[in-house]
Amino acid sequence: MREAALAAGPEATVPTCPEWTVARLVRHVAAVQAWVLACIADPHGGEPRGERPPKEWDEIVPWWDGTRAELRRAFDSGPETPAHMPFPCYEANLRAWARRQAHEAAIHRLDAELAAGRDATTFDTMFAADGVDEALSMIIHRRRADWSAVEARGTVLVHAEDARRLWSLALAPGQPPALTGPADPDVTLSGGADAVYKRLWRRPADVSITGEATLLDPLETP
Repeated sequence: MREAALAAGPEATVPTCPEWTVARLVRHVAAVQAWVLACIADPHGGEPRGERPPKEWDEIVPWWDGTRAELRRAFDSGPETPAHMPFPCYEANLRAWARRQAHEAAIHRLDAELAAGRDATTFDTMFAADGVDEALSMIIHRRRADWSAVEARGTVLVHAEDARRLWSLALAPGQPPALTGPADPDVTLSGGADAVYKRLWRRPADVSITGEATLLDPLETP
């Protein structure tokens, strides 16, 4: 991500986040990583607040380099090390944060690459499949606090073909999507794990959609 962001330059627009420049993209990632460091430093804190990144591009990049290196060192403490975790569906430890931050950085790496006019990275099959699992089992439920206006009803099948993994989700009006056992789908989203991962995060992807495509709308990530 860093290499692509520098190649694009701070004023480049981010096609996948139309209101953002690369400078804002980098500042966002740096701020998130600083916040995670604060959560790790105060595992039993109420609402940890990370340091705010500088605003000037020449200052943001070295500040981010230091923050990123510090976060990597923090993860060396081991997966079971306690850490403050504000999201109740995750465990409050470094394993959960490492997973969340790996996918946070991966998706924004795509943004930086596209802003630089480069081809998007193809992610490792198992990594991408884990990203699909995280999105469907944890992330989509945080998309909104109130699902009462969602009227979708049906069954969605998500298939990461090369990873040989399937996810079946039931949709009901007013309810968040729920993972279920195998069922006849009303819509199927399929493709390689890399493509399905990108599609769930609303990034360009070559996937196959068969059935009632509108039922995929409630699966959009934040």
